[in-house]
Amino acid sequence: MFGSEVLLELQGKQVKFGKLSNSDPLPHGWKKCSIFFNLPYWKDNLLRYNLDVMHIEKNVCDNILWTILNVSGKSKDSVKSRLDMALMKIRHGLHPKRHVSGKLKIPIAAFSLNTKEKKTFGKVLKSVKVPDGYAANISRCVNLKNKSILGLKSHDSHILMQQLLPLAIRRLLLEQLASR
Repeated sequence: MFGSEVLLELQGKQVKFGKLSNSDPLPHGWKKCSIFFNLPYWKDNLLRYNLDVMHIEKNVCDNILWTILNVSGKSKDSVKSRLDMALMKIRHGLHPKRHVSGKLKIPIAAFSLNTKEKKTFGKVLKSVKVPDGYAANISRCVNLKNKSILGLKSHDSHILMQQLLPLAIRRLLLEQLASR
């Protein structure tokens, strides 16, 4: 059954919480409308209830790390995103500027780390020690030579985003960014 059909069946249905009596059979077997139908795309989603939160969190963590470390080809801070900001007329200081040679040059964002800061960030993560069974050895995933982080599992990404990333970047980013 498609999401739009489910939504039509459940539209206008009042939810009665508590124990249901056997004399009140529910039409079509539905008890209530899922809260996910409040999302505009949910009725068109073919594979509903198949979201893996840990994998979504890993993707978000990877994108944040790649953007902070400015990994070429993986960062979400690209010329296209900067041109989109110019079209939307937001964050004027980050709009791309045309160089004398005709090439577009994008200003450095406040959240991007320079080489020295990347090295410090890597050293902080390399020195992290966590209790056995809490997370994998995250320090093994840090490559100081290439200033990159590779091979994190989804649980490691969760620990990194929730607890280690705020500690590692607190002193590196501008004060107004780190305090948020």
